[in-house]
Amino acid sequence: MTTNAVKTAIVTGASSPFGAAYALRLAERGYVPVLVGRAEGRLEDVAASIARQTGVTAEVLVADLTSSQDVERLEGWLRTDESVEFLVNAAGAAVFAPSPGFDTAATEQMIALNVIAATRLTTAALAGLTARGRGTVVNVSSAMAFWHQPVSSVYSATKSYVLTFSQALQQELAGSGVTVQVVVPGAMRTEFWDGSGIDISVFSDEYLMSPEVAVDAALAGLDAGEVVTIPSLADIGSWEDYEKARGVLAPILSRDVPAERYRR
Repeated sequence: MTTNAVKTAIVTGASSPFGAAYALRLAERGYVPVLVGRAEGRLEDVAASIARQTGVTAEVLVADLTSSQDVERLEGWLRTDESVEFLVNAAGAAVFAPSPGFDTAATEQMIALNVIAATRLTTAALAGLTARGRGTVVNVSSAMAFWHQPVSSVYSATKSYVLTFSQALQQELAGSGVTVQVVVPGAMRTEFWDGSGIDISVFSDEYLMSPEVAVDAALAGLDAGEVVTIPSLADIGSWEDYEKARGVLAPILSRDVPAERYRR
């Protein structure tokens, strides 16, 4: 474990191009990245690449975040290592299929990774960060949180959870010195699609962002003070209108009598 580093950044899913890009950029910002993932060889390659480009020695932690025991091990680190100042929950999985065709085991793993692991790691990190009054948690949602398709019921639901969870935490942590940012990327040109049930070839080039560009946009949003960053969204007013509509709707959803149309 890192005990002497000035600043440690834990990045899950660090063997993916998206997670690796986060780890590199955070190393460039003065953090010592802890690379978390299942593929030890790929993590070592990412660490070597970071060392070549930045001179920073990243640490490697091999863990399967669909395993409760492995998540518990990482939780312990997040709660006790006072050098931890940044957590990126970049690990994620997708299975796209009509509900009658769900692979139950794969679906449970997707929920375990996208929802349960992200929740447990976030809350573990916040225990230390709030006590120290500083730090950042980045949770990665998806454009599919808004775009509900016949084959994306579970995946879209998990990413909607990440968005809602993060937004609630932002309110809870106001004034604490701790930032929770949720990043909502669209489709990216990565191996994420391999085995997902959707071939990346269905997307034209104009709909695919590189993971490096997506990370740079997300960090630019963080620097600008955004708590919700949508890298592909040209007009931030569209998001503000969406949130305004939600704000109007939410307070009128609970009353002591049903709406008139239901009282016939």
